[in-house]
Amino acid sequence: MANATNVRVRFCPSPTGNPHVGLVRTALFNWAFARHNQGTMVFRIEDTDAARDSEESYDQLLDSLRWLGLDWDEGPEVGGPHEPYRQSQRMDIYRDVAEKLLAGGYAYRCYCTVTELDERREAARAAGRPSGYDGHCRDLSDEQKAGYEREGRESIIRFRMPDEPITFTDLVRGELTFTPDNVPDYGIVRASGAPLYTLVNPVDDALMDITHVLRGEDLLSSTPRQIALYKALIELGVAHRIPAFGHLPYVMGEGNKKLSKRDPQASLNLYRERGFLPEGLLNYLSLLGWSFSADQDVFSVAEMVGKFDVADVNANPARFDLKKAEAINADHIRRLDVKAFAEACEPWLRAPHADWEPEEFDQAAWEAIAPYAQTRLTVLSDITANVDFLFREEPVEDEASWQKAMKEGSDGLLRTAREKLAAADWSAPEALKDAVLAAGEEHGLKLGKAQAPVRVAVTGRTVGLPLFESLQILGREKSLARIDAALEKLA
Repeated sequence: MANATNVRVRFCPSPTGNPHVGLVRTALFNWAFARHNQGTMVFRIEDTDAARDSEESYDQLLDSLRWLGLDWDEGPEVGGPHEPYRQSQRMDIYRDVAEKLLAGGYAYRCYCTVTELDERREAARAAGRPSGYDGHCRDLSDEQKAGYEREGRESIIRFRMPDEPITFTDLVRGELTFTPDNVPDYGIVRASGAPLYTLVNPVDDALMDITHVLRGEDLLSSTPRQIALYKALIELGVAHRIPAFGHLPYVMGEGNKKLSKRDPQASLNLYRERGFLPEGLLNYLSLLGWSFSADQDVFSVAEMVGKFDVADVNANPARFDLKKAEAINADHIRRLDVKAFAEACEPWLRAPHADWEPEEFDQAAWEAIAPYAQTRLTVLSDITANVDFLFREEPVEDEASWQKAMKEGSDGLLRTAREKLAAADWSAPEALKDAVLAAGEEHGLKLGKAQAPVRVAVTGRTVGLPLFESLQILGREKSLARIDAALEKLA
């Protein structure tokens, strides 16, 4: 376990597009690590790419984290000692650090053109050498620099990587070593003067005193660069520590390919719109690289926080399994008390999800059917089709269900069932079951086959909530009227 008095982690997304489930997994692991260690969760927005960033995406990010219950201790709308927490508002800080790096000899101006860089890379590849930056401008004389500037060349700022291996212990992957030929000098400021991610991210981590950087495996190759930069910042007095790094495994989609933003199942909004519970979704996402125990997959967020340690994260890629995500969400639906379940379903009982008029909604009927519905749902949006028969004037017209249930002789069965239901005691579902069972016996049918035409006549569908409880809640008058309508249609 980390030192419980000083853990500071950060979640620093770019506000581009819809939130991605892999991004949420990263946020969750950082948040759980902070909460487990009574530490600090810093939420920072990396919005230096004006061409891709948008306020709409920024608002979506904040709204998504609130919906999931992943709160933050420092960041937008919360404040903190290291404001501002949006990179677009910290440009003066980055310019100042870049100048210090130049003045201290940790960085230099590079005047190479794109064409020259491409030509030298191709030549290196042809010769079998590493094709990264070759250090052409690393040790230019003042006269050479002046000559390039007289030519009107623009320059970027590159960080000077040390000529020695960089070794660090990854919290997930153990000890890793990168040799100098695999980590060449790299750009930190564009020719326009705009700072690059390679500068702003480590600078912010240093100034915000981040102790642990938990992020995706795709950023692993940039870690030796950042460690070298941290060492320079420490020598300049800008930073006073190198954070511990932990690189989380890839989330894989179909065909064992990395789950990308373009994959339909990658969008957080999809799960929210389908009616996943925040706890159900977070439970599943936590299993993408971590496990609660060998024999327990379903647990609360509080239980996860109690056990989470990044040292237990598995380095192997994790495959996103939608069916398992749904099954875990269904378990969380069943864990709710009935009142909380009924409240959680309410958005799907109103327009635009529901096609009945507001005045047709019967609160008493909904509260009566809710306990039966709770045991059947995978996601909350399933509720609409399960209970629509209670609130529509007529059941949904599902021709496939009609054809499946209304076999030859169904009219006779329905007439017998109607007679017995009309004479039954409607105060108990068991009496309604006995009525349909008796009707089936008269026609040589077991209960399963006897109840199918009744279910379709009353609810419009061949599958749904328990039939006899549904009949009782719908009521005698409406149920018999729907059987009459079905008989008329069969005639």
